[in-house]
Amino acid sequence: MRAIRSCGLAIFALIAASCSSEPGAAQQSEPDAISPDDEAAIFTAAGFTRVGEQWQVCDITDSPSYGPGTIEWTRDLNGDGLPEALVVEYSAMCFGMTGQSYGIVSKQGDGSWKLITGGIGIVNVLETTGTDGWPDLEIGGPGFCFPVHRWNGTEYDVDRFQYEGKPCEGPQF
Repeated sequence: MRAIRSCGLAIFALIAASCSSEPGAAQQSEPDAISPDDEAAIFTAAGFTRVGEQWQVCDITDSPSYGPGTIEWTRDLNGDGLPEALVVEYSAMCFGMTGQSYGIVSKQGDGSWKLITGGIGIVNVLETTGTDGWPDLEIGGPGFCFPVHRWNGTEYDVDRFQYEGKPCEGPQF
């Protein structure tokens, strides 16, 4: 049974990693290029707490689907010369069928980090942009029609829905 759980976790991690890949990946910094002080500031800004040797938001860490907080990438998303970082944590118990949460934080001119957006889903950075050069973010998960969030100058908000780059009708509430 343990082998099946381990295999399932490995498959889940591979799927999640392939879903969060994005155009321009070669422009990303490797997370190990981040100083320990910046790493702590990034996780703290994203709402994570250090527990032992790992960073976490989810408190159900004994699940086979659990993966602690990681910095997936750093790069300058909006062209201001300062990096942003994508932080993720994996857990079906905490984040449902999508299985992961995300936070995008931005380094400020004074060296601090600020949370720009976050939630449950798999982030795909798109080529299209909103205000101030911030890219649109497709937030994936289960299903076939995903919200695209656009920066409006203050926050990321749902702009449209799409599947494989084509418009679709999102959920009706």
